[in-house]
Amino acid sequence: MEQKEYVVLVDERDSQIGLEEKLKAHELGLLHRAFSVFLFRKKDNKIELLLQQRAKHKYHCGGLWANTCCSHPRDGEPVIKAGKRRLQEEMGIKDVSLEPVGKFAYKAVFENGLTEHEIDHVLIGHFDSDDINFNPEEVQAVRWVTLDQLEKELIEKPEIFVPWLAKALRKAQGMSLKVVGKIDE
Repeated sequence: MEQKEYVVLVDERDSQIGLEEKLKAHELGLLHRAFSVFLFRKKDNKIELLLQQRAKHKYHCGGLWANTCCSHPRDGEPVIKAGKRRLQEEMGIKDVSLEPVGKFAYKAVFENGLTEHEIDHVLIGHFDSDDINFNPEEVQAVRWVTLDQLEKELIEKPEIFVPWLAKALRKAQGMSLKVVGKIDE
């Protein structure tokens, strides 16, 4: 029997106010805590971001392109620890340092009746490999993309991306130079 997952319900200030079963929280559109991880690298003097295409069978946004990984921390789990856990579970990536760069609130209603209503903590890190052993239950495909190319695609084909990506990217992008700059230190 599959164990139910719970999300941390929060108020507008991101203070915990309770817990709710994940699917029910999305059915009711309850505000909850989430995180989005962005892994960057420098290649050929350009900054690239690792994107994932969500598995088609995901409960929402299946088949859409998203940041490196995203999910929800468990009750009492620090956001950075949760980000590292999900990087390993979704992408097979271990031992990456993550740094928080901000958070934002958003709400997106999907055609299947589910609603993402989150305070999303944005985490960034540096990763330089093409050897990514992603979990096919979570991820359909991965690709590295330059920030210029991603911005162009977000304008020309926004329907192929998850609705939170553009907002989260604005938080992560300004710090991407800082994280890839660590390569040269």
